[in-house]
Amino acid sequence: MYRLSARPTFAGLAAVLLTGLPALAVSSATPARAAAPACSAPLAPARSVTGVPWAQRRYAPERLIPLATGAGVTVAVIDSGVDGRHPQLRGRVLDGADFLDPGGDGSRDCAGHGTGVASIIAAASVDGVAFHGLAPRARILPVRVSEQQVVEGRESGRTVGAADFARAIRWAVDHDADVLNLSVVLYADNPAVREAVSYAVRRDVVVVAAAGNLHDNGDPRPYPASYDGVLGVGAISPDGTRAAFSQAGSYVDLVAPGSDVLMAAPEQGHHRAEGTSYATPFVAATAALVRQYRPELSAPEVARRIVGTADPAPGDGRGGYGAGVLNPYRAVTETGAAATAGARGAAALPADRPDPALLAQRARRAAARDRALLVAGVTGAAVAAAVLLTLVLPRGAGRGWRAAGPA
Repeated sequence: MYRLSARPTFAGLAAVLLTGLPALAVSSATPARAAAPACSAPLAPARSVTGVPWAQRRYAPERLIPLATGAGVTVAVIDSGVDGRHPQLRGRVLDGADFLDPGGDGSRDCAGHGTGVASIIAAASVDGVAFHGLAPRARILPVRVSEQQVVEGRESGRTVGAADFARAIRWAVDHDADVLNLSVVLYADNPAVREAVSYAVRRDVVVVAAAGNLHDNGDPRPYPASYDGVLGVGAISPDGTRAAFSQAGSYVDLVAPGSDVLMAAPEQGHHRAEGTSYATPFVAATAALVRQYRPELSAPEVARRIVGTADPAPGDGRGGYGAGVLNPYRAVTETGAAATAGARGAAALPADRPDPALLAQRARRAAARDRALLVAGVTGAAVAAAVLLTLVLPRGAGRGWRAAGPA
């Protein structure tokens, strides 16, 4: 999880990184491509891990694959970049943008954070490796805003300032993101970021953000997780209890695995890490699954489904669990009142006038819905044919008929 701020706002909080960075020359247009500088401290090679990670055992994503894989849904990962060279991410990472070093396409990851987040969402299955993403056919739109790392317990490295973070959000929305994954925290309410998040919400984008890792520092209010219309995500450990670092507050809508989480490392291999950063992509991936399976749903409706289908938290449900523990299978499949329970501030902010980008996105959703109805119609015809065959084949068997194919 990265912390971005214009300035520290209260005593006792660990130093907030990169105050007063000069604004980068970026706009809603794709930045011009140029050779990006190499990482100053390349990450050490990582080995592949073959075992099944605990989060995957919990969610059994193979149950979801026949229903939804995230196909056709774009998830923007606004982070440290995403290395699409990893075998499990090849073909899943789009050309993005670099707001830290202008000219890049978001594919350079000097920290490993964004690659790990993206893999939790969309890593493909490969032979010999049990780990894969929860929405393995989603498209990842990488937007690079940081190269921050934790070295010997201390954060170091560059991040953009809040103004450029806001520009990065707008860029992702303008480049057709359906879901925003924000494993980033500011501990100050920045007007530019607030408006950028509102811009995303008005344009029917599901916004998911980390709730922060400073529980021991008094749970300072995190942004964007605290903004209306944003799903704020806390972390649980393998035993289902809230991770000790995971913040507690009204901004936590639900929790997901965030301790000892397995993920892809840049270029190859895997590593484990912890933080609400890594709980967030489980929720973003679930949003991608729901957006594929139920294309007619608006972003607020998707958010309500995800919150309304969360599993009850252990014990009395207090202490930073929000509505409970993410359940992707229920979010995709469940119907009824539970699936539409209200999420905090999930209603879209009203637009002052019709927006061309929003109208275009709604048109795409309508087209996706029409395709879904067509598939349903074809499936219905196939079912009717199957019923007819149940009447015909028994009679045919008496006449010596046999189904085509090997005996």
